[in-house]
This record gives sequence, C-alpha cells and structure tokens, in this order.
Amino acid sequence: ILHAPPLAAALSRRESVATAVPLSFQTVYVGTGDSAYRTLVGVGGPGRGGSVKVAEGRAFNRSDVHYAGGSYDGPMTREILVGRRTADAFNVSVGDTLHVGGTIASARRNEFRIVGVTPTYSRFLGMPTVVMHLSELQEITGATGTDSASLVTISLVDGADPQAVDRRLEQAYPEYQVRTNREQLRSTLERQAVVLASGASLVGLAIVAGVALTVNLMLGIVYQQRREFAALRASGLSAWTLIGVVTVQALLLGAIGGALGVALTWPLSDGLDYLARTLVGFDDIVRVSRPLLLGGFGMAIAMSVVAGATAAWRLARLDVLEQLAS
Repeated sequence: ILHAPPLAAALSRRESVATAVPLSFQTVYVGTGDSAYRTLVGVGGPGRGGSVKVAEGRAFNRSDVHYAGGSYDGPMTREILVGRRTADAFNVSVGDTLHVGGTIASARRNEFRIVGVTPTYSRFLGMPTVVMHLSELQEITGATGTDSASLVTISLVDGADPQAVDRRLEQAYPEYQVRTNREQLRSTLERQAVVLASGASLVGLAIVAGVALTVNLMLGIVYQQRREFAALRASGLSAWTLIGVVTVQALLLGAIGGALGVALTWPLSDGLDYLARTLVGFDDIVRVSRPLLLGGFGMAIAMSVVAGATAAWRLARLDVLEQLAS
C-alpha cells in the first residue's frame, strides 16, 4: 500500500472507524555487531496500546516522531521490541542492543536498544520478529520514497457493523482489498487448503502405518514364540498371565520407540531448519513443540496398546495341543 500513513489518517476520520494503523513487514538483517547476521521479520507498526502485549520491559513511550508528517527528518527513537524467540536466538534482554537493517551494511550502521519483549507479532507471523516504528523500518530498508506499508488494520467503534463498513470502504477505495477478520481467515485457509490437506494426510498415513507396523511386529513375536507360550499354558500358567506378558512387551516396545522418536526429532528438525535456511534464508522455520512431542510419545504408547491387544487376542486363540505337536 503506497502512501499508507495518509491513507490510515483518512480512514481514522470516518465515523465508524476507531483507529486505522499501517503495518509493514520486511525482511531485515539482525545481529549483535560481533556475530553473524541473520534474516528475521522486521515489523513496522505500533509498539504500544491495547493491541500490543509487552511481556518484559515496556512499550514505546513516544510516537513515530521520525515520520515528521512525511518528511522523514525527525529524530529516530532507535528503540525496538523483540519477540521471545529473537531474544533467545541472540541471547539478549531488555537494555541490550541489536543492529538491524535492510542490508548487512545498513545493519552495521543502525543500532537499536531493546526496550521490551512482546509475543504479539511473533504469534501473528509465526516467526521471530523485531518491532520498530514504521518510519524507522522504512528508513533502514529504503522504503521512505514510497511511504509504503503491507496493510492497514482498522478497528471499529463499538456497535459498528463490520459488513456494512466493509461495503462502504470497498466502494470508497476500489483499488484496495478490504476484508473483515472472518474474510481474511477464510482467504488464508483457502490459500493454504492444499498444504493443510497434505499435512493432515501425512499425519493420518503416519498413524495408520505406525499402528500397522506395530501390530505386525507383535503378531510376529507371538508367532515366533507360539510353542513357548503353548508350553507355558500346558504347564498350568493362566491365559491372562500370558496376555499380560505380551501386553507388557508391547508397552515396552512402544515406550522405547516413542523415546527414540522424541530424541531423534531434535537433530532432524535442526537439519531441516538448516536446509530451509540455506534455501530461503529464514531461520526457525522448522519448530519443535514440546506439547507435540508429548503427544507423539502418547501416540506411541496408544499404538503399543492396540498392538498388545491384537497380539493378546491372537494368543488366546492358540490351540495348545496343536502347537506342542507341531
């Protein structure tokens, strides 16, 4: 969106609009000055107000004074907010500094002080972020000439009808796409439908294949030890005891396999992240979620229970005399 701040100001003067805020998302180089620079997402937008949650430190205490009505000759605050993943990646906290720029050369010249840690934009984008005033992001990325932003977010006054405002804005600004939150969510899901369907198919296939392989393994164990199990039955050992033995075997195999899968997830995810960084230049694209790992381990245990129950059913159907005579 070209000349986004004047557009946002015009939108803010409308009766049904409470606020209109331009936001910009740019790839920036970030480093501590004495380490290698990494590409992250630079967010130009508000760093204070109810829409921005600050977990540590403080929000911006000044407005975007560098914009200076569009002349871009006001003083730069040189303050930034960082996401938690950014702070952890560079081992920095409130009060430390980072170098940020649209190029490595620009980053070396522009040092910013961290005033707070916010999860707001990192959650929205799903990536590590640094947040600064819009005009300062435009300055370090060379976008001051077009006065551009990625989008303008609009908050309505209480009682306003989003659909009605949407229609009026579309008529007033036919050159732009105007979407409500619901329409934006629907559009995002439609664009990502193939990816989501592919991911769901892979997860389903992995679960089915895992259950099938585990059941096959346990049936193989019962088949290989069928004479031993038959001998134990003939010696007076109860069927429930044998079923318990098979179930414990299945649970042990499931626990070992689940633990091995969890342990291998970390190095494999690091390898995939390195490959993604090499191909597209962004870090932390592949992330490992602890709840997801716990869910995977629980799935391994559940698969072993299914396999154990199937093997126990097969064991209960063994003909003792037939197996001993074979």
